Amino acid sequence: MQSPEFQSPPRYDDQPDLGDIKINHNVIAGIVRLAALQVKGVSGVGGGIVDGIGEIFTKKDADNRGVRVNESESGAYEIELRIIVAYGSEIGQTAYDVQVDVRKQVMAMTGKEVQKVDVIIEGVRIPGDANPEEDDLWPDQAATD
Repeated sequence: MQSPEFQSPPRYDDQPDLGDIKINHNVIAGIVRLAALQVKGVSGVGGGIVDGIGEIFTKKDADNRGVRVNESESGAYEIELRIIVAYGSEIGQTAYDVQVDVRKQVMAMTGKEVQKVDVIIEGVRIPGDANPEEDDLWPDQAATD
């Protein structure tokens, strides 16, 4: 009686194809939003009359308003985001910092290339404007008022 020849189970890293991994664009938009909000001088992401009207008709993607994510034919992300800049911040430098930080964060978390990050300045927020939580950005001025 001959014993059957032992065969080791296949290792996962030897597999030729395990399938696709796809990341929903809403996930990418969430990463973009959080990365942008961490940049000094960014007071908000999104806003504007178009987003307000869109929310009336549908709540879909309401958390990611102001962020649009597309994929190029090569599979790289193309990102457009609209930000509100805090009054007193240098707009050009803030927008550049957003581009760099968003690109770096998306690439680090997804492993995919980011082809471009377009930043559109929707407005400038003055301390005490619209959202009382934003006043925390200006502790010196809030104490003197």
